[in-house]
Amino acid sequence: MAKVNDHFLKLQAGYLFPEIGRRVAAFTEAHPDADVIRLGIGDVTEPLPAAIIEAMHGAVDEMANRDTFRGYGPEQGYPFLREAVAREAFAARGVDVSADEIFISDGSKCDTGNILDIFGADNIVAVTDPVYPVYVDTNVMTGRTGQALESGRYDGLVYLPVTAENNFVPALPEQPVDLIYLCYPNNPTGTVASRETLTEWVEYARAHDAIILFDAAYEAFITDPEIPHSIYEIEGGREVAIEFRSFSKNAGFTGIRCACTVIPRDLTGSDSAGNRVDIHRLWNRRHSTKFNGVSYPVQRGAEAAFGDEGREQVQSLVSFYLENARLIREGLEAVGITVYGGVNAPYAWLKTPGGIDSWSFFDQLLETVHLVGTPGSGFGAAGEGYFRLSAFNSRANVEEAVRRFQQLVG
Repeated sequence: MAKVNDHFLKLQAGYLFPEIGRRVAAFTEAHPDADVIRLGIGDVTEPLPAAIIEAMHGAVDEMANRDTFRGYGPEQGYPFLREAVAREAFAARGVDVSADEIFISDGSKCDTGNILDIFGADNIVAVTDPVYPVYVDTNVMTGRTGQALESGRYDGLVYLPVTAENNFVPALPEQPVDLIYLCYPNNPTGTVASRETLTEWVEYARAHDAIILFDAAYEAFITDPEIPHSIYEIEGGREVAIEFRSFSKNAGFTGIRCACTVIPRDLTGSDSAGNRVDIHRLWNRRHSTKFNGVSYPVQRGAEAAFGDEGREQVQSLVSFYLENARLIREGLEAVGITVYGGVNAPYAWLKTPGGIDSWSFFDQLLETVHLVGTPGSGFGAAGEGYFRLSAFNSRANVEEAVRRFQQLVG
């Protein structure tokens, strides 16, 4: 008899965003004339930058010629892209990351889940609450948790609440933990971590021989010069952290798929006998075994994002979405809604009006003014009473969404 992975059976309902999609689909089927504006999932809407398109076209043309055709590429990524990331994303900010410490992949979402393959099931894992659901669900799938609790949390995980009461700064764990997920700029709250906060986490990880899984997918949206873009800007960060980067939101690659994971050669863990093991070597083995690499045209497109024209065009995209975030934040504040984030990040995190629970507010927005957002409770128990709005949409849709929101609340 073929047996399933019982850990999958512990997962609560469906993954958050498909559940939102199911509810929206049911509503639109029942109301086919409704003009629904979606500010829920963080999917980009604007076309790829021209420099990226040109580079991808050129790469496709190469594939049409026997002399320039390419088959399998290196699983870790082509040197031209790894070197560009090392030079432009890190060295340009004074951060020490070498090209051979960078692994090109098809998404940081994938990598934050896949990275668990190289860590033992007995590691104690800490997550913030609310949290990007992938961190929790993939740990459930791999057997690092117990059963789901009534609160929606899972036994076995260490939850670190981040709410207005602690200024969205998670307290250090009261017990030793082995793996720590941090995401900054934060999804879903849109808040950022100061240099002092990240320094405390690096020092904690060094003291407790822990590893930080640092999701920096939204670092391009940081405009405050005092806020670090990388965990490796912090002294000692290379000894304790893996960093995940993405082209999805800054360069518009949600449908193209390209990202990278940085694993410094300084980083080690322990085997069951207490021997130190090179994490870079383990990830390289996993990556080479289970992944055949990102396509050549996509990697050429990603490389173009670092060229003079590409950099300017990508920054224009980032600025466009940040302006959307400003319009959302200020528009909601104008009718008395308390809003967090939306400054150095493309997400606005708001308190639900009147203390209504987050899924009820989701239904109210959808049914009354045909707007879609993301219920805060979908990100964790501490997200109850909050709601996320995404700035990823057209300017016209964002302006209309703000008008409808004001109509509902004002």
